[in-house]
Amino acid sequence: MVNFKSEITKEIAKVVNLDEKEIESYIEVPKEVSNGDYAFPCFRLAKSLKKSPAIIAEDIKVNIRVDENQITKVEVAGGYLNFFVNKESIIEQVLQEINKNEEYGNSEIGNGKKIVIDYSSPNIAKTFHIGHLRTTVIGAALYNIYKYLGYHVIGINHLGDYGTQFGKLIEGYKRWGSEYNLEEDPIEKLTEIYVRISDACKEDEKVLDACRDNFKKLEEGDPYCVELWTKFKNLSLKEYQKVYDLLGSKFDSWNGEAFYVDKMGEVIELLEKSGKLIESQGARVIDLEDKGMPPCIIVKSNGSSTYATRDLAAILYRARTYDYDKALYVTSYEQVLHFKQIFEVAKLLGLKQKYIDGLEHVSYGMVLLDSGKMSTRGGNVVKLEDLLNEAIERARKIIEEKNPELENKEEIAKKVGIGAVIFNDLANSRIKDEIFNWDHVLNFQGETGPYIQYTYVRTKSIVEKAGGIPEVSKVKTKNLLDDSSIKIIKLISNFHDILVQVTEKNEPSLLSRYLIEVAKTYSNFYNENRIIIDDEDVQNARVYLTYAVSKVLKLGAGLLGIEMPEKM
Repeated sequence: MVNFKSEITKEIAKVVNLDEKEIESYIEVPKEVSNGDYAFPCFRLAKSLKKSPAIIAEDIKVNIRVDENQITKVEVAGGYLNFFVNKESIIEQVLQEINKNEEYGNSEIGNGKKIVIDYSSPNIAKTFHIGHLRTTVIGAALYNIYKYLGYHVIGINHLGDYGTQFGKLIEGYKRWGSEYNLEEDPIEKLTEIYVRISDACKEDEKVLDACRDNFKKLEEGDPYCVELWTKFKNLSLKEYQKVYDLLGSKFDSWNGEAFYVDKMGEVIELLEKSGKLIESQGARVIDLEDKGMPPCIIVKSNGSSTYATRDLAAILYRARTYDYDKALYVTSYEQVLHFKQIFEVAKLLGLKQKYIDGLEHVSYGMVLLDSGKMSTRGGNVVKLEDLLNEAIERARKIIEEKNPELENKEEIAKKVGIGAVIFNDLANSRIKDEIFNWDHVLNFQGETGPYIQYTYVRTKSIVEKAGGIPEVSKVKTKNLLDDSSIKIIKLISNFHDILVQVTEKNEPSLLSRYLIEVAKTYSNFYNENRIIIDDEDVQNARVYLTYAVSKVLKLGAGLLGIEMPEKM
């Protein structure tokens, strides 16, 4: 299929002294059909060319050469250069591509490139709470989209399975383990033990010393401590898997912090060789004052390792093992400083520049609860499993009210409830804080997951009523030249471009907003046009367009991690 945006970019590049990537990033899709299908704003060129944007646009128009079979008209409007594409050409190309490609919008642009995505990463023996939702669903969406575009993707669940808290847990279990049945709700029981031993540490320094000694023994491989640590880890993972099963989350690696314990020695050696590892108040640090940051602690004053050291060991391991082009870390914006520090220190490990350049922190905002809307068992901690199950239950009640005779209500309630939670998380820019409100999340009319699912179900129903998908050869493009049809065709033609933009910015909300736009545009088309009619040619065209919408909605939602019900 012709990529009109790319073709326009190439022609402008022949006239304007700008990099093609920069030109393409400027090109817009006008909201008004009267302003063409693509627009190139010339305002950013005014300063360098010392001309008004309107004169620059006119100069480009005079000198540009376009394929008139594809671009029928080029117009200047103020400081914009507007391009009008051949409508019948774009209709035919989109429908043919929809017909022949089950994975419409995919490509091989990522062929030969490797992406490592570090996401989810809960702390062992602690509640898997609502705060872990964003990293899990943002990471999964990026994983799916990169893979769809041909990249080799490695999804890593970098478990928080190491650290001084395990010394405390081991000591607590030694003292009171017989009082707790860890087979029943193990996370809550381990949390109770942890709170209890933490209180004991505050009251008695000797208890804290015993905890530190346990962690030292764990680092040295003491059989009893390792056995308990393994037990805590396995029990935790069994509980976490319930959440992953609900969300449909999968990972290629579960190597957590503990995996890198025997690899930290090399990191320290490399940093010593760099001459940048210095003593400071008994600890060993990398001074980052010249970079405007506090020092990065590599070894604590008591000789134990740090989170940063393990992250540096992970960078070294991932570069060697996966030969990555990008290594993405999906964590909250609270960790911005941490990642700035380790990315800076990673420059001292002797890695190829491509590995340093590929490091990227994909930060996101917090989940804010709409007070009074959800009950919490653990004070201010909302268990993610409880949240997801409540979403399913609320979806089930809505289905009972709206369509009590619906078959497979349990399965549909799960798809709607989970889909609603995922979409709500991915609907806005990831860096913004998310406000969780049940009335909004499960609204079938607003810009929500259920609205997209409902639109999809409507498209499936229409195609079914029409007797199935007509052959593409029976679709006459002249019957899709009206404005409402063209708007849909243009949106569908941009599906691949939207996916590319997601990977360029690591921003899944671009796809979420796109799907909302497709659903809303189709609803307008549906309201303006009867689809099942006597005129067979017109019906075939409109039914096929409906099928194309259903395909894009299902593919796009699937990439976000949302399953589509066939009925609602």
